[in-house]
Amino acid sequence: MTTSDIRTVGRGLHPVHAVLLGGMFPLFLGGLLSDLAYASSYQIQWTNFASWLIVGGLVFSGFALLWSIIELIRADRRRGQFLVFTLLLFATWVVGFFNSLTHAKDAWSAMPMGLILSVIGVLLACASTWLGFAKFGVGGER
Repeated sequence: MTTSDIRTVGRGLHPVHAVLLGGMFPLFLGGLLSDLAYASSYQIQWTNFASWLIVGGLVFSGFALLWSIIELIRADRRRGQFLVFTLLLFATWVVGFFNSLTHAKDAWSAMPMGLILSVIGVLLACASTWLGFAKFGVGGER
């Protein structure tokens, strides 16, 4: 008698969702590196670079968050995993939003808090990107 191993193949991340998720991290990382460059050189243009990179990260993370909310509503078995993923993306977006507001101030007044928020934002973006790709993968089969 043979036994068959029947596995249900879960849906992975949609490729567009994966691109949005993967594009978010380098933009927030670029904002952090620009903040570090400003901290070492005091060239005001580095805060402008950081501000634009953070806004780009907000756009990518906002669309990834919207996609994740839609998948959370549609999820059947993986609702708990998608809830943690969605909350982590939401925390990334909120920290990025406050970081963007901090970078909108004058360069001298934005520096200590902007750098701290950039570090927290990069850590959250890294965690949410890792969780998204590690738990769900890309495509239909894992």
